[in-house]
Amino acid sequence: MAVAVLELAHVRPSPVPGDLLSAKIDFRLLPGELALIDVRDRRRAAWFADLCSGLVSLTEGRVLFLDRDWGELPDHHAAALRGRIGRIFALGGWIGFLDIATNIMLPQLHHTSEAPDILREAAMELAHRFGLPGLPLGHVDDLSALDLARCACVRAFLGEPALLLLESPVQGIFAELRTPLLNAVAEARGRGGAVLWLTLSDLVWDDRSFPATHRWRFNDHGLAPARRPA
Repeated sequence: MAVAVLELAHVRPSPVPGDLLSAKIDFRLLPGELALIDVRDRRRAAWFADLCSGLVSLTEGRVLFLDRDWGELPDHHAAALRGRIGRIFALGGWIGFLDIATNIMLPQLHHTSEAPDILREAAMELAHRFGLPGLPLGHVDDLSALDLARCACVRAFLGEPALLLLESPVQGIFAELRTPLLNAVAEARGRGGAVLWLTLSDLVWDDRSFPATHRWRFNDHGLAPARRPA
């Protein structure tokens, strides 16, 4: 049996956000799989991505990434392992006093030992793929919402992550991003990466052509498999 990229085994987190009941969460994502999860609240989507990243305390169960239990890892080891995760944040996740290029490269600069020049070159290539002329200059407030969304994609895919946590990207707002984003997802899956796409949008959830391996709903009752749209 293949080792799961991400596994939540009988997880009962603490504290539980909002009105979410304290039901246990079980979830498994294998290499090359894409799970589409219907989440109708941005904060809950961000909380679930934090849970998958080992950033939420548990009262029961285990969260494993690449067969390693977040709860058993020393802080420095966990930080290095998070360098294998790419994330688009539902609520932005930008550091206002840093320029946008540094924002894009910061997770890899912090969690890995990759040379800055190599990271910048890879980031520029991704920027072109997502419709930017290069790495933008200036700060977050200098960019349009669309260009910030493009930058978020660049940051998430930089470093060829083993796991992608995509919190409500596109959402029917930035139609220009759909094709390059799905192409980047397909490439990541092709090299064995796994993808968790958390959506708020009926345009994504009801799309029968969306290439999801699994479909789940995350609501007040917890996380449960969902039927494919008719």
